[in-house]
Amino acid sequence: MLKVAIVGIQGVPANYGGFESLVENLIGENCPDDIKYTVFCSSKDMDAKTATYKGADLKYVNLHANGISSIPYDIISMCRVIRNYDVILVLGVSGCLFMPILRLLTRARIIVNIDGLEHRREKWGKLARTILRQSEAMAVRFANQIVADNKGIQDYVKDTYGKDAALIAYGGDHVHRNVAPPQQDAILDKYGLTKNGYAVTVCRIEPENNSHRILEAFSQSDYPLLFIGNWNHSDWSRSLREKYRGHKNIHLADAVYDLDILYTLRSNAALYIHGHSAGGTNPSLVEAMHFGIPIAAWDVVYNRETTHNKAYYFSSPQELLQLLSRTDLCGTPMVDLARTQYTWRVIADRYCQLYR
Repeated sequence: MLKVAIVGIQGVPANYGGFESLVENLIGENCPDDIKYTVFCSSKDMDAKTATYKGADLKYVNLHANGISSIPYDIISMCRVIRNYDVILVLGVSGCLFMPILRLLTRARIIVNIDGLEHRREKWGKLARTILRQSEAMAVRFANQIVADNKGIQDYVKDTYGKDAALIAYGGDHVHRNVAPPQQDAILDKYGLTKNGYAVTVCRIEPENNSHRILEAFSQSDYPLLFIGNWNHSDWSRSLREKYRGHKNIHLADAVYDLDILYTLRSNAALYIHGHSAGGTNPSLVEAMHFGIPIAAWDVVYNRETTHNKAYYFSSPQELLQLLSRTDLCGTPMVDLARTQYTWRVIADRYCQLYR
């Protein structure tokens, strides 16, 4: 039995972000019989504190897993996996300043998914960016294996550090639900939407996700937009909501955690807008590809690599406006790509190959 410890996430069951969704789908039905997972979770962030979940053991650290506290949270988690594990899977680089010490103290194979170049994200201040940049360097230098979730990140690791990274993206097939048509109709009515009559976007309301630019484009159009996000997250997000809430074609909805509702709102849209400019393979983009609707994505290398240059791209509100006026947008290439490249069975198998 191969014992694998996972550190660096808020916890499971997943209700936060991409790494949490990754772990949710590594454990459970996609986990082979010869692998035993232990997942380290935040007791501050998780409502229920169960000992096991989907066959994995859960251990808790009494700190928040995000923001500046993610650094000590990750380091404490690493200290607790020095012994008794064959593989340590570290998701993100927040605590990787500790990596040289961890490497000295453990015989376990250390695998680090460095995520999406955290030190470039606009939400971090100068000091935090410096710490994250050094943490990334320590991760790449001292880990046995680096994982990149996007070819753009893989190329960055090679160009910056001269080291090869394994390329493993995310799955998205977990988004499919069996929601009866009458129930879908009721959900659409509740949000004031008509099938195939609106665009949808789902993201955290942050500058790096170009929320302001998406809203600027739709404010100059009659095209209906459903924008789902954490609008009460910051002063910036609240100011955006206040600025655009009066536009009749723009529906600003709070975050949706009911999977049936989220499935209905995304699968019935005519267009998915993806504004992320940072990170590697964004899980929300991979999920959207499984719905087979056209995708308009912010024009950066990560999004082009994820979609194999088969989506539609914009780099300004004006370019997005031009896409909204087109009637020939097609989503078939997206769903074909998703079914072959971005399923959780494929992704889980690739991680298991690294463990062994």
